[in-house]
Amino acid sequence: MDPEGGELATENVLESLIYNTGMNPNARQTDSLPAPGTDALAQSEALIDVIRERIAAAGGWLPFDRYMDLALYTPGLGYYSGGAMKFGKRAEDGSDFVTAPELSPLFATTLARSVAQALQQSGTRQLMEFGAGTGKLAAGLLNALASLDVDFDSYAIVDLFSELRVRQRKTILAQAPEHATKVRWLDTLPDAFEGVVIGNEVLDAMSVRLVVRKLGAWHERGVVWLNDRFAFNDRPIALDASLESIDEALDDEPFAEYLTETHEAAHGFTKTVCTMLTRGAAFFIDYGFPRREFYHAQRAAGTVMCHFRHRAHADPFVYPGLQDITAHVEFTGIAEAGVETGADLLGFTSQARFLMNAGITDVLDELDPSDVKRFLPAANAVQKLLSEAEMGELFKVIAFSRGIPGMIDAFATGDRLHSL
Repeated sequence: MDPEGGELATENVLESLIYNTGMNPNARQTDSLPAPGTDALAQSEALIDVIRERIAAAGGWLPFDRYMDLALYTPGLGYYSGGAMKFGKRAEDGSDFVTAPELSPLFATTLARSVAQALQQSGTRQLMEFGAGTGKLAAGLLNALASLDVDFDSYAIVDLFSELRVRQRKTILAQAPEHATKVRWLDTLPDAFEGVVIGNEVLDAMSVRLVVRKLGAWHERGVVWLNDRFAFNDRPIALDASLESIDEALDDEPFAEYLTETHEAAHGFTKTVCTMLTRGAAFFIDYGFPRREFYHAQRAAGTVMCHFRHRAHADPFVYPGLQDITAHVEFTGIAEAGVETGADLLGFTSQARFLMNAGITDVLDELDPSDVKRFLPAANAVQKLLSEAEMGELFKVIAFSRGIPGMIDAFATGDRLHSL
């Protein structure tokens, strides 16, 4: 593998993937990425061989969603299954990105208020978290629910990767030892579940199909092996319902080329969870937009992004297995997928509005401002969670329910169901 890891076969391929939401003006810069260690590079080389074999077996062309699946989830070699650090606050600790639970314990403390209300209104006593990361959100929720005198029976974590399970166990034992006996890990989902489901930054990690409209005709963007490296290659595809919805959202805007994603995996996951949920609520927190905002002229280059050592860029072929690959969530499709199962759409709003409605400022006020070493970092973290320039606006919260008769306080104001 070329240690620079990123030059593609044609000049315009990388240009077609430039991140177009304004968060990272240096998204195309991959030459400044830190070099992985020898063992990590060997792991990446092994994964490259696996993906090359899959491309050859598929006739020389692999859809991007399949490439993304292999890069993230190949057993023992993929990003989430290969033992990399992933979650953390700094590149120096070997991590690649930070999530809200890592940023501040007040995120879990505040979310617990909505979880408690959903448990109470549904009369259920179980929790389930998907993609628990380091276990910090689980530990924080366990402690916060105990402080709220909320009694429940179990906290199930769905995470199939052994390295992450080990980290989660260590975190929970260290930070919530009194409640660790309630935690269990699931290898398979139950047919039915009554309780509250939580998924923080789960939907964005699910594979996406890359599609590109060229002069009015749709193509699917796939991956080939060309000149000793991965490259993109487009194939014409027939118009389907998902492409028709994109055309409708774009209102026939005259693009010479429009690159975007469809989200079949996330839709399927949402349907599975909402079908499993027989009573209770499911909260999903992630970054993205409703359909009309997602398929917009400002995002004509798509939203696929990669994260390596807290640096974002747009080349999914750099260090396969060592970097995260994500895409923004198209929330209208997620809403439609859940409602299709018969679940109720409980609410949809920005992370900032959700956390403020749930009382995050009250939680912050419980800290002593004179304790500067504790209060100032907490206040700074809350500002990042709420600020429109940080996570407050880009991140959204969508929730589904069955058997909850009333409103959850976190959606009491600022609800954006109309935007879906």
